[in-house]
Amino acid sequence: IQKLCDRVASSTLLDDRRDAVRALKSLSKKYRLEVGIQAMEHLIHVLQTDRSDSEIIGYALDTLYNVISNDLEEEEQEENLPKQVDDLGSQFTEIFIKQQENVTLLLTLVEEFDFHVRWPGVKLLTSLLKQQGPQVQQIILVSPMGVSRLMDLLADSREVIRNDGVLLLQQLTKSNAAIQKIVAFENAFERLLDIITEEGNSDGGIVVEDCLLLLQNLLKNNNSNQNFFKEGSYIQRMKPWFEVGDDNCGWSAQKVTNLHLMLQLVRVLVSPTNPPGATSSCQKAMFHCGLLQQLCTILMATGVPADILTETINTVSEVIRGCQMNQDYFASVNAPSNPPRPAIVVLLMSMVNERQPFVLRCAVLYCFQCFLYKNQKGQGEIVSTLLPSTIDATGNSVSAGQLLCGGLFSTDSLSNWCAAVALAHALQENATLKEQLLRVQLATSIGNPPVSLLQQCTNILSQGSKVQTRVGLLMLLCTWLSNCSIAVTHFLHNPANIPFLTGQIAENLGEEEQLVQGLCALLLGISIYYNDNSLENYRKEKLKQLIEKRIGRENFIEKLGFISKHELYSRAAQKPQPSFSSPDHMMFDHEFTKLVKELEGVISKAIYKSSEEDKKEEEVKKTLEQHDNIVTHYKKVIREQDQELEELKQRINTLTSQNEQLQATVTQQVSQIQQHKDQYNLLKVQLGKDAQHHNSHSDTFQMNGIQMEEVSKLKEELEEWKNKHELLQGQLREKDSLTEKLKSSQLEMGTTEQSSQTSKSGGLEHNHELQKELEMLRSQIQLQSAEISKLQIENQKLQVMNTIADPVLGDRGATAANKSELEGRLEQEIKELKSEVKALSEEKESLKQHLDSSSSTVAILQDEKSKLQQEVAESKKEQDDLLVLLADQDQKLSALKMKLKDLGVPVEDEDDIESGDQGDEDEDGDEEEQD
Repeated sequence: IQKLCDRVASSTLLDDRRDAVRALKSLSKKYRLEVGIQAMEHLIHVLQTDRSDSEIIGYALDTLYNVISNDLEEEEQEENLPKQVDDLGSQFTEIFIKQQENVTLLLTLVEEFDFHVRWPGVKLLTSLLKQQGPQVQQIILVSPMGVSRLMDLLADSREVIRNDGVLLLQQLTKSNAAIQKIVAFENAFERLLDIITEEGNSDGGIVVEDCLLLLQNLLKNNNSNQNFFKEGSYIQRMKPWFEVGDDNCGWSAQKVTNLHLMLQLVRVLVSPTNPPGATSSCQKAMFHCGLLQQLCTILMATGVPADILTETINTVSEVIRGCQMNQDYFASVNAPSNPPRPAIVVLLMSMVNERQPFVLRCAVLYCFQCFLYKNQKGQGEIVSTLLPSTIDATGNSVSAGQLLCGGLFSTDSLSNWCAAVALAHALQENATLKEQLLRVQLATSIGNPPVSLLQQCTNILSQGSKVQTRVGLLMLLCTWLSNCSIAVTHFLHNPANIPFLTGQIAENLGEEEQLVQGLCALLLGISIYYNDNSLENYRKEKLKQLIEKRIGRENFIEKLGFISKHELYSRAAQKPQPSFSSPDHMMFDHEFTKLVKELEGVISKAIYKSSEEDKKEEEVKKTLEQHDNIVTHYKKVIREQDQELEELKQRINTLTSQNEQLQATVTQQVSQIQQHKDQYNLLKVQLGKDAQHHNSHSDTFQMNGIQMEEVSKLKEELEEWKNKHELLQGQLREKDSLTEKLKSSQLEMGTTEQSSQTSKSGGLEHNHELQKELEMLRSQIQLQSAEISKLQIENQKLQVMNTIADPVLGDRGATAANKSELEGRLEQEIKELKSEVKALSEEKESLKQHLDSSSSTVAILQDEKSKLQQEVAESKKEQDDLLVLLADQDQKLSALKMKLKDLGVPVEDEDDIESGDQGDEDEDGDEEEQD
C-alpha cells in the first residue's frame, strides 16, 4: 500500500498513477484501515489534479467510498466488528470533511455527466451524509447552488443514478428544515410524484418506497412545505395510489410496504400536531378530490391485509377529525353487506370483539373518537340510539348505542374500557346529551325492573371487577358528571355511591389500586364542585365534613394526585391517538387527561373552602349575575337602536335619490322652456316683418292695426307670464334647498340620537310631506308647460291668418263679403286669446295661494326641527345618566372582583361571562356548583 501511494504521488505518467489507484481500490475493501490512513490524502490530490481523466477519478472515488462506507459484504462482517466499523467510517468522514473544499469538489464532480464519475460521486456523498449528516448538510447548504446541483440527479435518464440520487436526497433532507424547503422549491414534489407514477404507484418496487420516504422527510413537521404541497394541487395526485380492485388477495410484501408509506404520508398532512388551519384545509382538499372516499372504499373492502386495514382506519380517523363535512360523509358510509350497515356500526363490532387484533381495536377506538371530536351532531346521533324512543323494537338491526352498552357490560375488560371511553367521547363538552343519557334504562334480567345506565355503571364498579374495567367506568362517570349538576344529583340520589367512594379512598391498598383510588377521589371532588345543594343530605358542606372525618383533607388531596403522577397518564397526555404496547397498559384516554388537568386544581381549592367563603362567593356571583343582566339588557337595546337607525338611513338615502331624480326632471323641463322661448322670439321677428308689409296698404290698415294692437297686447301678457314662471322657478329652487337643509339636519340628528322613537317617526312624516310638496310643484310645472304649448298654437294660427291676409291686400277688387268674413275670424281668435289670458290669470292666483301654503309648511318644518333638536338634547342627557350608572356598576364590579381575588376565587373576564350567559340552560346551577 505504501509503494502504491508513492507511485500515485510521484509518477509523472498518468497511466502509472491510474494503475496505482486501481490497485488501491482492489485493496481498499480488505485493508480498509491501512488504505484510509495512508492513501486518503493522495486520493484527494488525484481528484483535484487529474479531473481530465474520468477513469482515474472514478477509481479514486470508489476507493474513498470503500474506505468511508460501512456497507461491507455480509461474509466480511464478524460478530465483534460492527462497533469498530462504525467508528472507522465516522473517523475517516471527519478527516475528509475537515477541509470543506473537499465536499465542494465532490459536488462539482457529481455534476459531471460521465457515468464512471457521477455514480461513485453520488454514492460517496451519500456515505458522508450517513456518517456525519449535520456537518455535511451545513457545508452543502453554504456551498453556491449546492442543493440545486444534487436536484439535477432526479432528472438523469440512467435509472441507477436517479435511484441513488433519491437515496442521497433522503440523507440530505433528514432533520434540516432549510434544506427541505430548498429541495421542495426546486420542484421535488413534481419529479417524485412523476417517478412514483412511472413505477406503477403502489405496485412499484423499492424505488417507490424510496420516493415516499423522501416525501415524508420533506413534509413531516414542515408547515411551509405542507402548504406548498397543498397549494400545488399535489394532494389530488395522491388519489390513484389508493385504487384497489375487488380481489385483494396475494399482495406482495413491497406493495404492502408502499401502501403503508402512502397512508403515512396522508397522515403527515392531516396530523393533529399540525396547525389547525393547515390541517383543516388539507382535510377539505382530500374530501373534494375524492381521496377520503377512496380510503373509505379500502376500509370496507374484503381481503385487505390486517396491517394495511389498521393504518387505513388511523388515516381515515385523522382525515375526518374535527372537520364537520368529512365527519358527515363518514357517517353516511355503508358497508357492502345485506342489508347495508353503517361503517361506524361495523367498526364498533370489531372494537368490542375480543378475537380481533389489539392494534385494530385501538385504531377503531381512535376512529370513533375522531368522528365525535367537535361533532355535536354525531354525538347526538350516537346517544339517540340509546334513548327509549329510538331503539329498534324489532331487533332486526344492531345500533351503535347497543354495541357500546354490550361492550360496557361484557366479560372482556378491554371491551369494557374501550366502550366506556367511546361513550365518554359521545358526552364530551355536551351538557344536553349528559342529561339525556340519564333517561337510558337497561333491562338487567327477566322479571326485574329496569335500571338506569348510571346506576348500572355504579353497580359494576362496586362489584370489584378488573382494574381496567373500573378505570374505564370511573373515567366515563367523571366525564358524565363534570359540568352537569343534574347528573351529579342523580348520582348522589343513590345512597350507596358516596359510602363506596369514601371507603375506596380511605383504604390503604396496593400500587395497582392507587389509580382507582385517585379516580374515586376525582369523582367525589366532581360531586362536590358541581353540586347544586338540591339534596339536603348531600350538600357541599356535609360532603366536605364527611371527607374531613372519614379520609382527611391532606390524604384526599394526596390520593387525587395519584392520577397525574402515574406513568401511563403522562404517555396518554402526549398525543390523541391511543397507542399502547400491550392491553394491560391501556388505562388513560387523551381527552380525559385534559379534564383531570382542568379539575385537579379547582377541586383542591373547593375542598379547603369554608361555608362562609362559599356563601360570600355565591353572593358575589349573584351580584355579578345581576350586573351582567343589566349590561346584556342595555347591549340588546343598543343593538335594536342601531338596527332601527340603519333602516332610517336607508329610507333617507332612497328619498334623497328620488329628490335627485325630480331635480333632474325640473332641469330638463327648464331647458325645454328655453327652447320654446327661442322659437317664440323667432316667430315674433317674422310677425314684425309681416306688420311692416301690411302698413303699406291703406284699405286694410285699420283692420290690420287692430289686429297688430291685439297681438302686441297678447305678447306683453305672454312675457309677463314668462317672468312670473321664472319667479316661481326661483321660489321652487329655494324650497328645494330648504328641504335639503332640513334633511341634512335630520340625518345629523339620526346619527347623534339613537333612541327616541318619536323623533324618528316625526322625521319620516316630514320626509313624506316634502315628497308631496315636490310632486305638487312638478305638476304645476307640467301645467305651465301645457299653457306655453297652447300659446305657441295661437301664434301659429296668427301666422296662418297673416298669410291669408297677404293675398287679400294684393287684390284690391276683393269683395266686401270676404273682408267681413276675415274680420269675423279675427274677432273670434281675439276672443279665444282673451279667454286664455283669463285662464292664465286664474292659474296665477292659484299658484300664489300654493306658494303661500308652501311657505307656511316651511315654517312648520322649522318649528319641528327646533322641537327635534330639543328632544336630541334631552336624549343626550338621558344617555349621560345611563353612562354614569354603568360606570358606577363597573366600579362595584371591579370592587367585587378584588374581593373574590382576595378570597382566592378565580374570576372570569366579562367576555367569558357573556359567552357563558349564552350557553346551556343549566348555567345557574353550574355557577352555584363552582362555589
